[in-house]
Amino acid sequence: MPAPERIPSRSLTDTELLTLLTEGTLTVLGQVGGASNAVLHCTIAYEGEERTCAYKPVAGEQPLWDFPDGTLAQREVAAYEISRATGWDLVPPTVLREGPYGQGMCQLWIDGPGEDPPELLALVEDDEPGEGWKAVGYADVGGGRTALLVHADDPRLRRLAVLDAVINNGDRKGGHLLPAPGGLLYGIDHGVTFNADDKLRTLLWGWAGEPLTEEALRVLALLAAELADGEPLATRMAQLVTAAELEALRARVASLLDSRVHPKPSGQWPPIPWPPV
Repeated sequence: MPAPERIPSRSLTDTELLTLLTEGTLTVLGQVGGASNAVLHCTIAYEGEERTCAYKPVAGEQPLWDFPDGTLAQREVAAYEISRATGWDLVPPTVLREGPYGQGMCQLWIDGPGEDPPELLALVEDDEPGEGWKAVGYADVGGGRTALLVHADDPRLRRLAVLDAVINNGDRKGGHLLPAPGGLLYGIDHGVTFNADDKLRTLLWGWAGEPLTEEALRVLALLAAELADGEPLATRMAQLVTAAELEALRARVASLLDSRVHPKPSGQWPPIPWPPV
């Protein structure tokens, strides 16, 4: 007897997805290997809907000397809240909730595009990045040789570079870029963000010093307004990061609006994360 056809899941709105992630029943399928902190692959079910998600319990976090306050889970949720406020939706729906191993971050699992994903990063032997690419810098490829690290000149990546500058992302690696069906692109792993000190480390330096797009400037202006005292986003962020980190967030947005250019490496911190993937 042939197996019954699988009925595809219906599309859910952002509000429905957040309700599912917050109220649904978590069932752990296994642990994701290679992560520095505990990452559990789970299913989550609520009122007849089921999805897969990543659950990162606070109990599985490794202490970080330069992030002594709050939790990585809170910062992951804060990154989602800022991404959602931009309207770019570059971070998958993410909530803070109780789970099988205590409070943690629960984030919608992103499936691949179902075809060969577009190449976003590459190493090239030439001294110039080539059409459609932006240079990041030279990388040691062993044997005393170097190659030019480049990333795609892609508007989705450019938005993500702006988001990273806003949230002060200290760990934008290549493996944190997830192409998804429908030409979407998501960034994940935002536990080391929102530090009050400049910690920006990324592979997306290709636009450093170049003018921000008009779209980015409009988004930043709206974000600045939403981060004003008393606004819902500011109130929410105050629940997730420290007062000093919230003020630093506002200052970064204001600085980007004032300079109107993508930031350059500060020189006070290694600009590229290691390992880069």
